[in-house]
Amino acid sequence: MLRKLLILGVFAGTSASIPIIYQSNPQMVESLLRSSVASGPATSDAQPNVNVASVPSKPATPMPLGRQVLVNADERGHFTSSFKLNGRQVDGMIDTGATLVAINTSTARRIGISLNQSDFTHQVSTANGSIKAAVVTVERLQIGKISLDNVQAVVLDDRALQTNLIGMSFLQRLQKYEVENGALLLVQ
Repeated sequence: MLRKLLILGVFAGTSASIPIIYQSNPQMVESLLRSSVASGPATSDAQPNVNVASVPSKPATPMPLGRQVLVNADERGHFTSSFKLNGRQVDGMIDTGATLVAINTSTARRIGISLNQSDFTHQVSTANGSIKAAVVTVERLQIGKISLDNVQAVVLDDRALQTNLIGMSFLQRLQKYEVENGALLLVQ
């Protein structure tokens, strides 16, 4: 009885994962279908002609797997993108080596964060050395369809940070992020 339940469980789990596998890589599923039809049993040359229904490259309705964004690497291998901070369009780079989201003072002013010199009380280590920073909370950070509220960030002087960085304070809150085939996949 236990063996039958185990087999039934494996069958149900496998059946439920087919749509998920198809959505993540439809080309692989289509090629497996084509290869299984092409390499069928060769018992006789007079096999009936079987027409396999073509599977569209994208499902008609998206599977409820969350929101996904694919960011292609630029010519230098960096994942640069436009994103929104507090509803304002900003350019920057997604940096898995950055602990926090880091923005410069010009960007902070543009997105409605006003700071005084006395707010720069935290010492942070950057690629260019140690510098004073102000810790802030970005109300909303959005990249494509992915959106998170209340993301911790640091503000650095414009001379210390020329490119805004999306760091781990954003990335670690996603369901997953991974690099594949020269692109960064973000999944919420």
